[in-house]
Formats: sequence, structure tokens, C-alpha cells
Amino acid sequence: MLASKTPQVDYEDCCTPVINQELDKSSVSVMCSECSTKGKSIDTQTVKSLLAVSLENVHPVEYHFCAEDSCPVVYFAVDGGQVFYESDLRERVYQKAAGDESVNVCSCFDITPADIHNEYVETGSSTVVDRVDAGVKAGQCACEIRNPQGSCCLGNVRSLVKKMTVETALQES
Repeated sequence: MLASKTPQVDYEDCCTPVINQELDKSSVSVMCSECSTKGKSIDTQTVKSLLAVSLENVHPVEYHFCAEDSCPVVYFAVDGGQVFYESDLRERVYQKAAGDESVNVCSCFDITPADIHNEYVETGSSTVVDRVDAGVKAGQCACEIRNPQGSCCLGNVRSLVKKMTVETALQES
């Protein structure tokens, strides 16, 4: 007897079914079990490279990154069977500790909010966006494996520099 291939059904939200012979992972929202925030798909290689625990503990499943600052979860398995917290990682996560001046906002070039702040105090501006951009263009970054979010940090760096620019302008007025 031939087994028929039944389409998988999943839901992006409570009302919108996604039906596919093979479920398109990019169209499915995967929520963090701790805070219900939509997770960002992340390469398992990133998870493995940043964990400080034995890699025997990493299941062969898809993982997502939880960027919610108030949530203790950093990575979670889509099957719901596993979560990793910041304490399981080799380094702090900027999204989880954005108020901490010593956490890397850029892991590849070892740049902290304190570095940017100090540059503002000394020079009245920041060159960090240009420096990171130049490093990226020169092929010196490895964001996919060094940045806990598994993607380029330049957006985080730009946002922080913009925030500090506004704060500096407000302090001077």
C-alpha cells in the first residue's frame, strides 16, 4: 500500500494556516517559550560557537534567537525541547544587557558602549560606524559566528551611536 504524503499544516498566527508539502520555515513564526516574542532563525553553527557548555548538549534541530531584553532566554529550539540562557554562553549578549557599558555591541571588533561613550567625551563624535563598516568591507568580520544574534552588528552599533549623539546634544543644550 502506498503511503500518501499529507501536507503539513502550521499557523503563522491563530487564523492564518500555512499549508505546504514541505513546511517553509521562513513563513512560520516561532515564539520564545519564555516570553512569547518572535524568535529570529539562527544558524546552529552560531549557537555551537558561542556556547560555553559541552556541544553534546546541542540537539540537531533548528534554533532561534530571542532578542527580548527582559527575557533570560538567548537561544531556543523550535521543537521546544531546549533553551540556552546567557549564562550558557561564552560572552554577554548586547540585546540582553544594552545598559551595561562593558558588554560588546560589536563582538568582531571588541567595541563596547563604554568605548563609544569615551570617544564622544574625548572628541565630541564617534568614528565607530566608519571603523566597523571599513572592517566589514575588508572582510575582517565574522558576525555569523561571533555575534550572538548571528548577523551583522552594524545596525546595533548605528542605533547606539545615534542614541549617544542625541544624548550628547541634549547635555550640551
